Formats: sequence, structure tokens, C-alpha cells
Amino acid sequence: MSIDYTKLPAGLPVPEDDGRASHLPGAALPPNALLATDGALVRVDVVPDGMERLVLYAYPRTGRPDEEPLTPDWDMIPGARGCTPESCGFRDHRADLEQAGAAVAGISTEPTDVQRGLVERLGLPFPLLSDADLALTRALDLPTFTVAGHTLLKRLTMVIRAGAIEHVFYPVFPPDIHAQAVLEWVLAHPVER
Repeated sequence: MSIDYTKLPAGLPVPEDDGRASHLPGAALPPNALLATDGALVRVDVVPDGMERLVLYAYPRTGRPDEEPLTPDWDMIPGARGCTPESCGFRDHRADLEQAGAAVAGISTEPTDVQRGLVERLGLPFPLLSDADLALTRALDLPTFTVAGHTLLKRLTMVIRAGAIEHVFYPVFPPDIHAQAVLEWVLAHPVER
């Protein structure tokens, strides 16, 4: 069975704000180094050189062609479906975000080799970070859910500046147009120098 993960099907349930990210704005990031798809160890508390912010989008799981979802009702889990179109949105808006002073990276609890496949399939010009050991997830108490024995991140985006979380988008829906909303926020909130 082949699923087109680049498109969102109609009728997806909309995630509700369960308050699981309300503690994040203003929180300091720990100095955890995460393995990136380019082989580097990346600290999310440090904004990349030349940038003022890091946009770190968390997604549950990479949809892989010709592979069944973790559970037959994956699309009925609010916020689960949409990792591929969300990543494509950040790919398509990366240059505009960087022009506005914001680097982009994605994060999930999947191993790096799985993430590397997504980077290659979609031509992502930014790294995906693996929190497979859940170190950052636990340190920040990020919202998660469990499916088929896998702990997955709920979809959220953190705008990071000066080692702290400046803004959080949570819940995220629809994911395919979310990167545009992030770009609009970054442009509307320039960093004062």
C-alpha cells in the first residue's frame, strides 16, 4: 500500500490545546546536544551563527512510503498526520525565515537514520534532530503521546532566542500551512538590537 504523505486527507481531527505546552514560553533550554541528520551534534540552546533565532518544529513521526502507519487509526489521532507537508512548508519558507534571522530545524523521537531518509526524500535544506533517548523531551517536559509502544512528540513549534523559548505554537493545525504562520510571527516580532 502506498500512501501520499505530501497531502493531508480531508476530515482530520483538530487537536485541542490541552495545556501541555503552557509552561514552555520563557523556559531556558538545557545544553543538550542532539544528533542531526548531517552528522553534527546540535545544541538547541545555541542559535546558529549569523541568526537571531532558531525555529524548532517538533513532529510525531516520519511517514515512510510503502510502510503502514503505526496504527490503522493514525489519521484519527488529533495532530498526528501531517509531518511531511509540515516539513515541506518549512523547506519552502526556509529562505524567508533565514532572511528574517531565524534558522530552522526539526525534531522528533525517531532515530537519525529514519530522519535522514526524510531529508533525502524531501530535499530538506535544514537538519532534523533526533531525541530518540527523550533527553530533551523529558528536560522540557514536552507534550507527547504513545502509539504502539513508541513515545512520540505532539506537534509544536518553539521559537528560540538567547537560550530560551521566546514563543510556542501549540497545538499546530493544519500543519501544511503552519510554516507560513511561523514566518508571519517572526516578521511581526523583529529582534530589537
